[in-house]
Amino acid sequence: MAKRSGLGKSAMWVLMGLLILGLGGFGAVNLSGNIRTIGSVGTKSIPVDAYARQLQNEIRAIEQQTGQQLPFAQAQQIGLDRAVLQRLVRNRALDHENGVLGLSIGDEALREEILQISSFQGVNGEFDREGYRFALEQGGVTEAEFETSLREEAARTLLQGAILGGVRMPDAYAETLVNYVTEERSFTWSVLGEDALTTPLAGPSEDALQRYYDENTDDFMLPATKMITYTLLTPETLSDDVVVPEEELRAEYDARANTYNQPERRLVERLVFPDQETAEQAAAALEVDGTTFRALVEERGLDLADIDLGDVSRLELDAAGEAVFNAEVGTVVGPQASPLGPALFRVNGVLPAQSTSFEDAREELREELSLNRAVRAVEARAADLDDQLAGGATLEQLANETEMTLGSIAWTPETTEGIAAYVDFREAAQELNSGDFPKIEQLEDGSIFAMRLDEELAERPIPFEDAQEQVSAAWRSTQLVDALTAQATTLADSLSGDASFEAAGLDAIIETDLTRNAFVSDTPEGFMNEVFDMEVGDVTVLPNEDSVVILRLDAITPAGVDEDNAALLSQLSGQIDQALAQDLFTIYSDDVVRRAEPQIDQQALQAVHVNFP
Repeated sequence: MAKRSGLGKSAMWVLMGLLILGLGGFGAVNLSGNIRTIGSVGTKSIPVDAYARQLQNEIRAIEQQTGQQLPFAQAQQIGLDRAVLQRLVRNRALDHENGVLGLSIGDEALREEILQISSFQGVNGEFDREGYRFALEQGGVTEAEFETSLREEAARTLLQGAILGGVRMPDAYAETLVNYVTEERSFTWSVLGEDALTTPLAGPSEDALQRYYDENTDDFMLPATKMITYTLLTPETLSDDVVVPEEELRAEYDARANTYNQPERRLVERLVFPDQETAEQAAAALEVDGTTFRALVEERGLDLADIDLGDVSRLELDAAGEAVFNAEVGTVVGPQASPLGPALFRVNGVLPAQSTSFEDAREELREELSLNRAVRAVEARAADLDDQLAGGATLEQLANETEMTLGSIAWTPETTEGIAAYVDFREAAQELNSGDFPKIEQLEDGSIFAMRLDEELAERPIPFEDAQEQVSAAWRSTQLVDALTAQATTLADSLSGDASFEAAGLDAIIETDLTRNAFVSDTPEGFMNEVFDMEVGDVTVLPNEDSVVILRLDAITPAGVDEDNAALLSQLSGQIDQALAQDLFTIYSDDVVRRAEPQIDQQALQAVHVNFP
């Protein structure tokens, strides 16, 4: 029954696709001439309508996901047409292989499947021979073509099932992975810093620093740098000269009345009760019995966060507004009516009314509106400035003759100061080449700029004189770690077995049953990998930044056979089996395609493509 149901569903989808195509879903059905296929794979052809239909379905699926129309040119850019063609070629190659193998379903099985398709049944639930013929006619296919497509689909399903079914990776593979993930280690470790040195470090000589610099020059490099000259025009440059009419300022002030004139607001909590009687009993408990408001909240099974209204105005509290706004901070008011029923209100704070006069807001409004006008003024100048650059004007001339300012920057991908604070500038600088002519470009705040690459400097060493401070710090760090490593190595020899870290004068840190993905702070990179590479009783010294770690492995805990590990093993085994089966099928189908020697008619393919918008 399962096999019948699966094939029936496949048949229905095939039919639906044919009907959509037959009802005018795609213009390729109107292709004139003898174009019926776009190629062949072995003994099987690739129908032009099958390619067109599947390609259109893929485009529509993406359009539904994004909510935007997908032009065919863009679909080609993302490889949609190639993906559809590859899928069709693979399926037709499998059809060819099934023909060679003689794999198919019998007439009786095919008949049973067709009879089960509800689209071919009449009102009485029986197979409607005339409805079957009419549906296929509307789809533009003959009964023979439709039934052949069902046979091929069924045969492909059988072939794939034969390859995928029963594929199983040996249990040892998943067990090894689970053991790797869930094994645990217990260890003791300690950190030695500079304060643990028995002999203080001596200062470096000039020759020692020079020698260290020469041996480690790659650590003291300047990044590749672009020396850029630019001109910049910002809205702020023009805003001081922009005049905003008084009536526009007043209109903006009126539009922001809620911002400049805010009524008093209060921080309020509201505890709602099911009825008036219960609310009055709660109020009496507060008044007479000494019950706290928090206790009432907890009795209702709530937290204070559940009843917090935040800051509200008098009007937002409806009928309770008057009482709440006449109460002192800390007072509980009520019962008062609320949209949810009778409630007690607690006042937690007062936010006084704020009123800003037009005169007080005038300068703020002028600055903002003048800046907005300046943005438009900069935008209006952009085209003329770009024309001047196109006409041969230099950046220097633009700076002398217009409001633009001239600047220069040594730009690297890490530069974020000055004009490089703009993302748009950094992206443009990244793409800038020596042969590029300056042009006006936009920045995210409405500013405009143009730039020129004067020189490009490759990565190069920082001169020793300029890098001396960095060299000195690096030399000292290296000397410190070397000295600590030597000292720690001597101590490590005394820590084997059950020897105490404390007896060696070390502050012991004990870690128990940690897995590989555990994070241990203040340890060097790759610390847990080192732990899992050790044997029980091993002691090692690991260099860290300006310190070293002494590490001893105390115990190895194999992966346990508990419920969590069993679930992980089962899940991992299933995923591995599925991945292996899919890989085997991919390898097999790739070989089938290669042996079938696909032939694609590029002219026919192009004839399909031109019908897409």
